[in-house]
Amino acid sequence: MDIKEIRGKIDSIDDNILKLFLERMGLMHDVAEYKNARGLPVKDRTREREVLNNIMEKAGPEFGEYAYYLFSKLISLSCARQNEFIKSETKVKAQVENSLLNINETFPKNASVACQGVEGSNAQAACDKIFPLGKIMYVNSFKAVFDAVENNLCKYGILPIENSTNGSVRPVYDLLLERKFYIVRGTQLLIQHELLAKKGAKLENIKKIYSHQQALGQCSNYLAKLNSEQGVEILPFSNTAAAAKMVAESNDLTIAAIASPECAKLYNLECLNYNIQDSDNNYTRFICISKQPVIYAGANRLSIILGCDNTPGALYEILSRVAAHGVNMDKLESYPAVGRHFEWMFFLELEASIHEPGILNMLEDLERTCPNFTLLGNYSLV
Repeated sequence: MDIKEIRGKIDSIDDNILKLFLERMGLMHDVAEYKNARGLPVKDRTREREVLNNIMEKAGPEFGEYAYYLFSKLISLSCARQNEFIKSETKVKAQVENSLLNINETFPKNASVACQGVEGSNAQAACDKIFPLGKIMYVNSFKAVFDAVENNLCKYGILPIENSTNGSVRPVYDLLLERKFYIVRGTQLLIQHELLAKKGAKLENIKKIYSHQQALGQCSNYLAKLNSEQGVEILPFSNTAAAAKMVAESNDLTIAAIASPECAKLYNLECLNYNIQDSDNNYTRFICISKQPVIYAGANRLSIILGCDNTPGALYEILSRVAAHGVNMDKLESYPAVGRHFEWMFFLELEASIHEPGILNMLEDLERTCPNFTLLGNYSLV
C-alpha cells in the first residue's frame, strides 16, 4: 500500500470522525439546557472519570493512553461549548460588563499618578511613557502606591510587575489580590544599570552598594564578583533612584548605588562601571493600576490569577480550556498558596481581548472550573 492510498484511508476516517464530532458537539446544547434547568455544574468529574476509564479499557493497553488524552481534549471542548449556553451568573461577567460601562474612547495622556521612588527612577520613566502629561506623586513603597489610589490621592498607580532577568515582582501580585485592584495599561522598558558614586570615588575603595532588591538581583553576577574580590557589602534600598539620591547627599566616598544612567546626570554622580546587569536584554514590564475596573479601547492582553485542585491533570484541564479557544498564552508561573498544604496558584498572561468571540465564555468557564479565579484586567501594552 503506497502513501497516497494510506492517506486516502486516513482522510476517509477523518471525515467520519468529524461527522461524529459535530454530532456530539450538537448535543451540548441539550446537555446545557438540562443542567440549566436543574442548576447543575458544567463539569461532572464523576461522569468524566467513568468515561475516560471506560475509553482506556476499550482501547486496550497499546492505545489506551492515547485514547485517554484524545477524549480528555474532547471533554474539554464539550465543556467549553456547554458554557456558551449556561445561564448562571458569574463574577467575571459582571466585572467585564462594569468595566465596559466605564470605558473611554482613548486612554488619558494626563492624570494624577502615584509611583514608588523619586525622580530618575525606572517607575518614573514608565509613568512618563504611559502618561506623557501626567502629574506624578512619589511614594516610598509599592503598598503606598495602592494606598494613594485607594484614598483618591491619585487616579492611577505605576508598578513593576515582571523583569526578564529576575522574574515576577511577587509583592505587587500579592497586593493586586489583596486590594482587588485592576490593571488598565502596561508598558515595558529596557533597563540599564550603572554603579554610581560621588565624584572622586574609586571602585577599589567601595565598601557598600545600595539598590532596590530587584536591581540587585538583575546585577547578581557582577555583584558576586565584586564581593569575592573586595568584600563589598550589598544592601537593599527602597528604590534605585532613591539609593542614588542618598549617595549624592552623602559625603562618603566608600558607598555606591546601582541605578540608571539618568540618575548619574540627575544627581551629579560618577559612573564607576557601565551596563552591569546580567543580561543586555534586561526588560522590566510595568503596569498601571486603577481602583475601578476599566477596559480601554485596544485592550489585547488578559492577566489572570487562578488556583486549581491538587490532583493529577488539574492544570492540564485548565490550560486545555484556554487552548480550546485558540488563545496564545505567553506566561504561566506558579507560586505556593499561602496557608495551604502544597497547593498552588498560577499567574497567566493571555493574548486576547474581551471583545473577541468566545473570550468571555472562556473566562466564565475558567471561573466555574477553578476553586480560585481573579481577572486582573484586560489592557494593552504601549
